[in-house]
Amino acid sequence: MAIFNPLSQLMQNKAAGFIPGKSQLLSKRPEMFAPGIWPGYFKKAKGQEIWDLDDNHYLDFSIAGIGANILGYSDEEVDEHVISRIRRGSSSSLNCPEEIELAELIKNLHPWVDMFRYTRSGGEAVAVAVRIARAHSGKDKIIFCGYHGWHDWYLSANLAQSNSLEEHLLPGLLPSGVPLNLKGTALPFTFNQIEQLKELVFSNPSEVAAVVMEPMNNHLPDEGFLCEIRKICDDNKIILIFDEISSAFRVNPGGIHRKLGGAEPDIAIFSKAISNGYPMAVIAGRENIMQSSQDSFISSTSWSECIGPSAAIATINKYVRLSVHEHLIKIGNIIQDGWKSSAENAGLKIKISGLPSLSKFNFEHPENLAMKTFYTQEMLGKGFLATGKFYAMYAHTFEAAEQYVAETSKIFNKISALISTGKLNEFLQGPVAHDGFKRLN
Repeated sequence: MAIFNPLSQLMQNKAAGFIPGKSQLLSKRPEMFAPGIWPGYFKKAKGQEIWDLDDNHYLDFSIAGIGANILGYSDEEVDEHVISRIRRGSSSSLNCPEEIELAELIKNLHPWVDMFRYTRSGGEAVAVAVRIARAHSGKDKIIFCGYHGWHDWYLSANLAQSNSLEEHLLPGLLPSGVPLNLKGTALPFTFNQIEQLKELVFSNPSEVAAVVMEPMNNHLPDEGFLCEIRKICDDNKIILIFDEISSAFRVNPGGIHRKLGGAEPDIAIFSKAISNGYPMAVIAGRENIMQSSQDSFISSTSWSECIGPSAAIATINKYVRLSVHEHLIKIGNIIQDGWKSSAENAGLKIKISGLPSLSKFNFEHPENLAMKTFYTQEMLGKGFLATGKFYAMYAHTFEAAEQYVAETSKIFNKISALISTGKLNEFLQGPVAHDGFKRLN
């Protein structure tokens, strides 16, 4: 079915003249999904539904605001709480008491936490945590695993070797603009490869300030993996930082590290799902370490406004009251099982990874990108925003999930037939989607 969204495409063309790369966020570039037909812009979003600029209506079974809208779009309870705060003033010359209320909520979920700093985005929150770790330890080097944002400390890994981030989501990124003297200060290791971490620690004695990592990557940690990292950090006076920007609130209230074997970090970072799409990020940690933020200059005007904390308070309260994670897992299992059965029925090989509520698939075929582009294209025609990723929302209904699986099964069958004839690319309405970030530089 042909996609008709001329206003959406016109807006994308206009954006190219004003915004480098057309979008503020790499993960929302239309070229990542189905170039030439992906709507790109929305007029309205509510629950699990999105309307584009041309008034086309979709059920969003894709990236859910890049994982931020965990309750669903325009959640009334959260919005009303925020609007109430706005009507009383969202900023002033004084501080907002919501900062303290939010701290108490998070501490109830994480008793090991003592103190907090707030930002309004995940990447800058990780940068703050790294700054605190360096200030506290007096050391410079950071050992990391996984994706942790766009800041200099992270991209400096590619100064030493252009493919250092190859296994950490961002293959092919150039460290343009990153000072050359940061070379060798960010050292990557592979998830579940404890020997790599040991080698980096032991080859840089007394130089490592922190280990920064996601407690879960695309796969669960091996048994004892996180606890062994905790011991290595303790033995070598290294600060352990868990980046929970993506993983928190996906299987339980708060950080997923609470479910993964008992290892507690020194600092944890929360963002995205914590505030259901409103800008908010939290750096939570142990008092002796967090107090070291006083030894550095870490400050920003917008970090003191009230909207972010108000949204986080309302989101967490609703999440806990309704046990939102239970619904996310059920919906996610339906989707993952649907991908698997649809592929099996169509005779396609597929690789599924991630949590049920935060999952993705790839076709195990040389034409993987073209196959996923065709899938997205055809699902758009059926009224679904659907990609190779699925991030669950509380607003997702079981009925809609079953409809999604039914359409997926039909389209997988089409893909199988077209691949067998070698004619898949002839049926694409636009170019093949980009592979991660490789072709965006």
